[in-house]
Amino acid sequence: MGFFDLFKKKKTEEVVAGQPQAEVATSEEQTREQAAEAQEQAADRRELEAGLEKTKTGFFSKLARAVAGRSTVDADVLDDLEEVLITSDVGVDTTVKIIRRIEERVARDKYMNTSELQSILRDEIALLMEESNRREEDFGIEVKPGMPYVMMVVGVNGAGKTTTIGKLAAQLTKAGRKVYIGAADTFRAAAIDQLAVWAERAGATMIRQEMGSDPASVAFDTLKSAVANGADVVLIDTAGRLHNKIGLMNELTKIRNVMTKVIPDAPHEVMLVLDGSTGQNAFEQAKQFTQATKVTSLTITKLDGTAKGGVVIGISDQFHIPVRYIGVGEGVDQLKMFDRREFVKALFGDEKN
Repeated sequence: MGFFDLFKKKKTEEVVAGQPQAEVATSEEQTREQAAEAQEQAADRRELEAGLEKTKTGFFSKLARAVAGRSTVDADVLDDLEEVLITSDVGVDTTVKIIRRIEERVARDKYMNTSELQSILRDEIALLMEESNRREEDFGIEVKPGMPYVMMVVGVNGAGKTTTIGKLAAQLTKAGRKVYIGAADTFRAAAIDQLAVWAERAGATMIRQEMGSDPASVAFDTLKSAVANGADVVLIDTAGRLHNKIGLMNELTKIRNVMTKVIPDAPHEVMLVLDGSTGQNAFEQAKQFTQATKVTSLTITKLDGTAKGGVVIGISDQFHIPVRYIGVGEGVDQLKMFDRREFVKALFGDEKN
């Protein structure tokens, strides 16, 4: 092989399709990363669809019966649609709003057939729901350097509050964040023990006191320790049952006031956990807790075991509070960041809003 051939071979090795080898390798790596990300998104979509299957089946079977044999969207169809939405736990006020909007579209478009109804419903439902934080990093939480992000978690016993905290802690530690958990539900030994199991499983640090201790004291100790040890996120569990609404309000207010002595703007978020399978009872719980304290986000749990997933639509619309997470199964990865577009796709199929 002559000098020219050796030189040509060397240049060919260094340049592929006009690109240096380093650039080609980077491009291939990016392609692999994009493919992996696409596969992960597809898996998340399938899991969400599976979790909402009962809601989707129940809703569309009712909708199919409502429009059977009808060719146009008339008053009778709208009456039946109203019943479908209410019995799917969307809620009366939100249902009235949806029906009114569809009536306006029917009046504007003059002629509308029933096959268009699903697309219209999809559009209107997506518009009604509050947009949540769609940030992907740190499982949707805005962690900032220098001071831990503090989330106070509220909700009735049995709604999945402790489990949600555990799953959230696991997702955050998986993302490389240092998480502290405050066991401020000091009225139930079982809650503290369950939280301890989740904390150990997640690799988070839990701060606890004796059962019956002052919940505000637990919150104070947790924040002090978290600040001293450079934690990124603090999750504070709270009691799910107090004797009356005034007691609840006073307790939550006391916890908030005590936390500000350590971190002036804490808590940065108050997340209400609601059991989606309770349907309209979840509305009442949301009402009670939003009156007792300033709730800034929602988590709706247990959607995989119920046909009452329509409650997500109504609660988001009525309380104007974004849904941050939804629970669609028992697994740690089945606590999902809520995206109203993905939620609507899971219910109605893949079509652009």
